[in-house]
Order: sequence, then structure tokens, then C-alpha cells
Amino acid sequence: MNDFNYYNPTRIEFGKGKEANIGKYIAEYGVSKVLIVYGSNRIKKSGLFDTVSQSLTENGINFEELGGVQSNPLLSKVYDGIEIAKSKGLEAVLAVGGGSVLDSSKAIAAGAKYDGDVWDFFLHKAEPQKALKIFDIMTLAATGSEMNNYAVVTNDQTKQKLSLAGPETFPTVSVINPELQATVSNDYLAYSASDIFAHSLDMYLSATYLPAYMAGYVENILKTVMRTTEILLADADNYEARAEFAWAATQALNFTTFCGVAGNRFDTHFLEHTLSAEYNIAHGAGLSIIMPAWMKWQKNNLPERFEQFARNMFNVEGADAGIEALTQWYSKIGTPVTLKEGNIPESDIPMLVEKLSEVAGLWGATSLYTKEMIRTVLENAK
Repeated sequence: MNDFNYYNPTRIEFGKGKEANIGKYIAEYGVSKVLIVYGSNRIKKSGLFDTVSQSLTENGINFEELGGVQSNPLLSKVYDGIEIAKSKGLEAVLAVGGGSVLDSSKAIAAGAKYDGDVWDFFLHKAEPQKALKIFDIMTLAATGSEMNNYAVVTNDQTKQKLSLAGPETFPTVSVINPELQATVSNDYLAYSASDIFAHSLDMYLSATYLPAYMAGYVENILKTVMRTTEILLADADNYEARAEFAWAATQALNFTTFCGVAGNRFDTHFLEHTLSAEYNIAHGAGLSIIMPAWMKWQKNNLPERFEQFARNMFNVEGADAGIEALTQWYSKIGTPVTLKEGNIPESDIPMLVEKLSEVAGLWGATSLYTKEMIRTVLENAK
């Protein structure tokens, strides 16, 4: 393995009923005023909001609330949260929801400690050095945001979907109760599985050096997601499968899979973000469209790795057979695999090439993400 540094300060509280302790967890860090961020009113109808608010009150913690965060979270909602946090002198943000809610909360936490425009962080004009403390209760397993410092947000005006990360944007405490995730629809379960696959395969299929231990680790995450997804599609209340799925999601992007690895990239995420920004397609759905198309472009760069993937994951021989097996599995669980299935017009490919090229420029990566590469992948997705 290559030399590496690994740092992850997030404390995980995993298990049944742990959301009822959130006030106690937050109070341990000397916090007395928080902003609760959530999506729809489902958490109020289910009683989860009452559980959370009662726990906060019992531990002497005052709170404000900000609802309405949507899938593919918007910068405008982040601005709303920053205004509340600054005007009320809040000390922390508590996300109650999935990755979109937590990503918004991270951006709010960073923006509340910054005198400029929080969008500066997404454009890499500045890096967030300070942030309010971040806590979360996860109701959806997919992004791994509960144990990393990344946040992805879409600018409503420019339709740019970009990310920020800083040393202070790791969650302080993340609560994962798999029971809270049992109401996730089959569609979003499939999209979540696709997202976890992309977090794993972006690295596994792009790294120029991948230790055998880490390859096996990633393959186990993928096999766990495949097995538990199929169980949950048939039995949404299977706690053991739900718990394993949730922990696999966390492990896929808490940076442990990167230890000792070299040359890995996030190609499919780079390519997909513009799709979900333009068409508001679920992130995981966009990834299941892009992943097989990207694999067809990437396979000749690392042929032995693709053969290993095909053999170890699907017991088939050859890169093409492995790509086809993954494509069929995506279709089996109900997530789209073509632009047409995602209701994305093929006629928009030239426009998407231009937009993605602009994003590549922001990242200083035009030599890697050339227009030719982008166009080839999108054409493969037809």
C-alpha cells in the first residue's frame, strides 16, 4: 500500500431509537441553540420531529427550523438557512433527513461563519475554515455524507451543481437508525444503491494503483449493497438488511476505501452532476445512466481491473460482459440506464457537452474531461 494520511472526526451513533438521544449528544458539545433542517413535512407526520424537538428541549437546547429542502438541494435554501443562523446567533445545524438535507446543512454551517458569499466555496475561490457544528439524523442511506466533509448543492440561477469541503465540515455526531429508513420507496432504494456503487466504482475503476486488500474491501461493499437491495425490494422491514445497507453506504464514502490508493477520480459524479442540475433527475438515477456509459469509455485504460470486476462481482469473463451484467442489474432493481429512460433528450447532448466543459474549466481539469471524452460517454448512454 502507498503511504497515506487518514482523518475522520465524525462520531457515529448507530442503532434503534438513538434519534431520541440527539439532545443529549448535542449538549455534550456545549451547544444550546441549533437550526433543524429537514425536507418535507413527512418527519412531522411520522412523529420524528416531535421526538427530536422533545429531546432538544429536555436537554436545554433551543431551536429554529428550516424545512423544504429538496432532492438536488438548492443554493437559495442554503441562503435562507445562513440568514436564520446568523440572525439568531445559532451554534449548530441539525440535519434530519437524507444526503440532500445534510449537504444543505453543511453549506449553511460553513456560510454562517463566512463574511462573503457561500458560493465562493463551491467555485473554489475560498475554502471553509470555520463552520457551525454539524449534527444529523439520517433517514436515507446513499451519499455517505454522514461521515465525510463534502456537500453538493445546485445554484438555482446558473444551474451549476458543485461541491465544497473543508476541515470543519465533517459532522460532529451522526445518528443512523436503520428503522427510520424503512419507508424509503423502492425507486429511491434503487437510486441509493446506484449512488453507493458510483462512490465505490469511481475509485475502483479509475485508480492507477489499487491494493488487493482495498479492492476486496470495495467488492464486499458492492456485494453487500446488491444482496441487501434485493432483500429490501421484497421486504422493506428487514432490519438486518436495512442495517447492512446503511453501513455499506457510510463506508463507501468515509474515505477508508481511498487509503493506500493512487490516481483515483470521481468521473461519473463529475459527469452526472450537470444532468441532475439541468433535469432535476435523482442523483442515483443519473449515475446509473452514466456509469455503464463511462465504463465503456474507461475499460481500455484499465483492462485487467475491468476483468477483475466482471469475474469477482458477476462471475463472468471480460470487461464487456461485466458492464452488461451491471447494466442488467440496474434495470432489474428499477433504476434507468439510458438517457431516454431518464427523460433526457438525446438532442441535448451538444448543450450538455458545453456545460460539462465549463465545469471542467472551473476545476482546472479540461485536459482530463475533454469535450471528446464527455461527448463519447454521453453518446454511449443513448
